[in-house]
Amino acid sequence: MTKKIKYSIILIVIITSGLLINAKKDTNFYIKLFGIPTEMNFANENVPLEIIDVSERMDRELLINTHLHSSTLLILKRANKVFPIIEPILAKNNIPDDFKYLAVIESALVNAVSSAGARGIWQFMPETAREKGMEVTETVDERYHLQKSTEAACKYLLIAKEKFGSWTLAAASYNGGMAGITKQIEFQEVNNYYDLLLNDETSRYVFRILALKEIMKNPVKYGFNLQSKDLYENKLTKIIKIDSSIINLSSFAKTQGVNYKILKYYNPWLRDKKLDNTLRKKYQIEIPISNN
Repeated sequence: MTKKIKYSIILIVIITSGLLINAKKDTNFYIKLFGIPTEMNFANENVPLEIIDVSERMDRELLINTHLHSSTLLILKRANKVFPIIEPILAKNNIPDDFKYLAVIESALVNAVSSAGARGIWQFMPETAREKGMEVTETVDERYHLQKSTEAACKYLLIAKEKFGSWTLAAASYNGGMAGITKQIEFQEVNNYYDLLLNDETSRYVFRILALKEIMKNPVKYGFNLQSKDLYENKLTKIIKIDSSIINLSSFAKTQGVNYKILKYYNPWLRDKKLDNTLRKKYQIEIPISNN
């Protein structure tokens, strides 16, 4: 046994012993259980908690997310910035407000990148993004544009709702695909999400949405006692309209009174050091009025 391995074992023993001693000293050391609400709904569609596997699956997701402390805290902080942008777009498109929690579980409200190639807060694949009217090129990727990607998500969800007749199934199809959900409905001869046997990820999907909805609507109940000063805020910005190429975004940023980092922070859809625009498309670039 090497000295390095011996040291690691000793360190683990010391840390574990310390935790056990502290636990014994603190008679109030315990993991809190919250239980599940007696009634829940998604987009005003009832969750049949009286069905045993439904209640157990709901319990699982609530337990996981109430005890993912740092992740859930960050989501609560970010929501103060992201929800005010998402909510009016959902409302304008007659999409239930609950779908903002779908964005939460897709990306934790950051411009995430999946191993499969999905990107942005709404996690669009390139082909689907283009189908829904977003530009995806080497220099511009509107999957990172919150307003445009939210509009695209609305287009998808309206089609899914028309197809399945249920907002819950529309949400499930955002993960499992319309074709995948349709195949299972036809094979299993049921048309309710809670009656379908699906793959593990899609089976958990709506329950994860419901868990985050419940926690985010009742944060104090679940131990997340944030004050307004703890939340992230949107800063005032101005819009610069561009209909030509920009050879150097760093130089362009300086002409707007900001640096390259700030330009990219407010416009993550700009994916290169330049903006190619030979077709003279009209773009809107956000510039913060103040960096304070």
